[in-house]
Formats: sequence, C-alpha cells, structure tokens
Amino acid sequence: MSTIADVAARAGVSKATASRALTGRGYVSDATRQQVQDAARELSYVAHSSATSLATGRTRTVGVIMPPVDRWFFSELLAGIQEGLFALDYELALYGIRESTTTREQLFDTVLPQRRFDGIIAVGIQPSAHELERLQRSERPLVSVGPYSEGSSAVSIDDVAAARIATEHLIELGHSDIAFVGGSTDAADLSFGDAMRVEGYLEALQAAGLAGSARFAESTPTMPGGYEAAVELLGDRRRRPTAIVGVCDEAAIGATIAARRLGIAVPAELSIVGIDDHQHAAMFTLTTIRQSPREQGHEAVRLLRDRMEHPEGPLERVATASALVVRNSTSAPRT
Repeated sequence: MSTIADVAARAGVSKATASRALTGRGYVSDATRQQVQDAARELSYVAHSSATSLATGRTRTVGVIMPPVDRWFFSELLAGIQEGLFALDYELALYGIRESTTTREQLFDTVLPQRRFDGIIAVGIQPSAHELERLQRSERPLVSVGPYSEGSSAVSIDDVAAARIATEHLIELGHSDIAFVGGSTDAADLSFGDAMRVEGYLEALQAAGLAGSARFAESTPTMPGGYEAAVELLGDRRRRPTAIVGVCDEAAIGATIAARRLGIAVPAELSIVGIDDHQHAAMFTLTTIRQSPREQGHEAVRLLRDRMEHPEGPLERVATASALVVRNSTSAPRT
C-alpha cells in the first residue's frame, strides 16, 4: 500500500508539500498540486481518514439525529441526506432514536458531546425537549429538518398551509362535516408538526364558518393508528362524517382501509384526503398534499455545507414546495 512518502518521492517534493497538496491545507502552487495529485493517482494512494482529520481538523463526518426510520417519511429523508453527503464525500453517523427514552437522553448527555462531527442535521426535534438548544451550545454547524427550527438553518414544508389546503379542498367540494384523523384537542399529545396540521384544519373550518363542526379522531400517525381511529369514527352511521382529513397519508390510508371493510364507498359515501404523497398514496388513489422528503434531505445537506463553509453567515430557512394532488378518494358529498 502506497504512503504519503511514496507520493512525495514520485512527485519530487517533500512529505509536507505532498500533504498540503492533497489536503488543501496550506499554500501549494497549482503546478505542484497537480504534480502531487498525478503521483497519488498513479500510485493508487488513498489518504487515511484519521490522518486527513488530523491534518485538516475535519472528520468528513456529519451526525444525523432523527426518530427511528421505520416510517416512510424518515426513510426517504435519510436517503436524500445520504445521497447529498455522498456527493460531497462525507460520511454519515446516524442516531435514529425514539424521543422521550433513556437512550435518547444518554445520546444528548454523553454520546454527542464526545463525538467529533463537522456538522449535525437534526430531524423532527420537538421544542419541549430543548434538544435543539442543546445542539446549538455545541457550536457545531447545525441544520434542522421540520417545523421547529429556532436558531438554526432549516428546511421544512408549511404544515399549517398543507392541512388548510387539504381541508379547503373538501369544503370546496361541498363537505361541511369533516373529521380530522390523527389529531387531538390536547397539543401535548401531538408532535410539533402534527399540531400545526391540526391548526391548519381548524383555520380552514373557521374561515368557512364551520368551526363548530370540528371533530377529532385521535390516533398515532400510522396506518394501524388511522385504521383503528376510523373504525370507531365511522362505526355509528348516524354520526358518520362525510369527509376525513388525515394528519398524514399513513393515517389517511388506514382510514381508507377501515371504510372499505365497513362497506363504506370511497369517495361516493366518504371522501378522504391525506398529507405527504406517501409511496402507497397512488395505489390507494389517495388525494393528498405532496411533499418530497428526499428533496428535503438534499436541501438539508446544501444548507449544512453552507453553514460549514460560512459559520458566521445568516441563517437560512427553506420551505419546500407542496401542492394538492387530486386523485379518486374525494368527490362532492352524496345528497
């Protein structure tokens, strides 16, 4: 295996000059840098990551903190982050740990302070845990993904607008009895983003003079959660709503399955709209608000690169595009 000494000898320069040429740390003329790079390529020389870290002060590693990636949004987002970091020749250290656990607390108390990262991407951080503030105190370049982004560069969608647009679509079709599946009247039971989606739902009803008809079927933002909540919501024919807004597509798909098993025709007897454009949304012909978590991952890496290169620069907030995608799960209510 070739060493930096071999490269220096091949290029006819000192080891220090060869190191500066390959790491970019310190001045080397363009001609000498090209000469050293050609020698390294001829010898198939690859710098050891630890040595490079010592020479440059950088680890070429980014820490990513997020909830477990067992849900579509987080797995797609992680794929986008990984693609973006790979293109920049950075490695990824993933910490996918559920909130409000002793393991999560240990991560912030002892693990992260001891790790060396060039930057951190924090996903879905909740304000109540003050985790974002703890990351900021580490004084490492930081980007957050999600609606809570106090004091950091961030990328997210407008969750309030997403739920408002979804609800307005149903109102425009003529629905006045619209339930929200996955919400709660107690904000403490919701993630920050889901609480904002509840806010958007209520805003749309308020604007249409329907605030008194707001209804919540509490559930986790998952297919099983949406299914269980919808079974209970739809079981009483006399109190059955004509439309449902899901806090996310997974909850909306769960509600769709529940309606079909109860013999309720979608959309003839019940309209359903979700938020996210999940990978299974088209299969269930679900009307939804589209967002692209993979693109958000790419954007998060771009923002982090900017923070690493210009740590004193202004914070940047990016709201990625979202749009209503109308499929066959919504229609005018039956008269």
